[in-house]
Amino acid sequence: MTRPDSHSLSKASMTLLSRLLLGSSKGVGALLPADPEMRGELDRLSRDEFDNLIALAQSNHVVIRGLQVAAGVTQNVALRELAESALATERARIDTAIRYLSEICEAFEVQGLGIAVIKSLDHWPDLGSDLDLYSDADAGEIRKLMKSRFKASIAPRSWGDRLAGKWNFIVPGLPEAVEIHMGRLGQTGEQLEIASNLLRRTRQVNIGAFSFRVASVSDRLIISTLQRMYRHFYFRLCDIVDSAELAQSGAIEYAELRFLATSAGIWEGVATYLAIVSDYVRSFRGQGLELPEFVTASARFGGNQIYYKREFLRVPILPQSARLFGAQLAGVLGRGNIQSGARLSLLPWLATAAVVGQKLTGSDKGIW
Repeated sequence: MTRPDSHSLSKASMTLLSRLLLGSSKGVGALLPADPEMRGELDRLSRDEFDNLIALAQSNHVVIRGLQVAAGVTQNVALRELAESALATERARIDTAIRYLSEICEAFEVQGLGIAVIKSLDHWPDLGSDLDLYSDADAGEIRKLMKSRFKASIAPRSWGDRLAGKWNFIVPGLPEAVEIHMGRLGQTGEQLEIASNLLRRTRQVNIGAFSFRVASVSDRLIISTLQRMYRHFYFRLCDIVDSAELAQSGAIEYAELRFLATSAGIWEGVATYLAIVSDYVRSFRGQGLELPEFVTASARFGGNQIYYKREFLRVPILPQSARLFGAQLAGVLGRGNIQSGARLSLLPWLATAAVVGQKLTGSDKGIW
């Protein structure tokens, strides 16, 4: 019998993980342990296959949610123990990161510096691979605070980091980097208007004994769209799960989202992002999200265009994403925002340099 190649195994793991998280119309993690088909499929996994499932859950930021369901469904004692061990390790990592994140936010507030957590807490009870924050404070003040209070060092900055106005800090005792976006958002720092009002629109969330200011739901979706549709061109499974939960809970104010995204020149990108999420959910539940007609009408393409490759759900760059970028650039220039347009016009060159660097050196570090 021919052994499946690594891509086929990884793709099968993505499908299984998606079924665990999205297989119930009642929401994430609602799959019943009594589901005989899912239980049988999990119980038959080899150690290598289950290790692949865990690794995929880690790279897609769904370790807690995915493995909690897997541990509750499987009757294979060895696999359940592996899942519980991975869960314990991940919870310990998250506990440390959350404690540091709270201390950092508190230090900013004591100094009277605006601060909000972006992206990182969107995946809760999971957590991303670094800690992302936004501040409108002076970059010099932020660097001084991080160095004096947390003994942080500054990681080397790429061309993309400099354009985007973000800095990465390495804090002793904290495995994750602390990435702080300063006064700008977007792949080239072009989103000044959204950034300038982000702190005013924040909301408070409580996680255990800690309280954090996080981006509003609309800003959260805009930031996710900027990251997935205009920069990285791939979805992590957490993006699908997180956004589906927002839609299912009724937390999205679609009219407000359209207004803000239109002002940022990315409404079609946001609508496309939501259409992709809806279509992917539909493929596992039989029904997608209840999106307003004005959202679906504005989407440029849907989930039938994405494909699985190297651990993530990929968004095609040509021609789909290129057209979204073109529409964004035209919108920015059409509103007379020359500075943001000039920044955006650098993106294709930056992306090309990153691809060339990847081919020549095996890394795009220092560029992207």
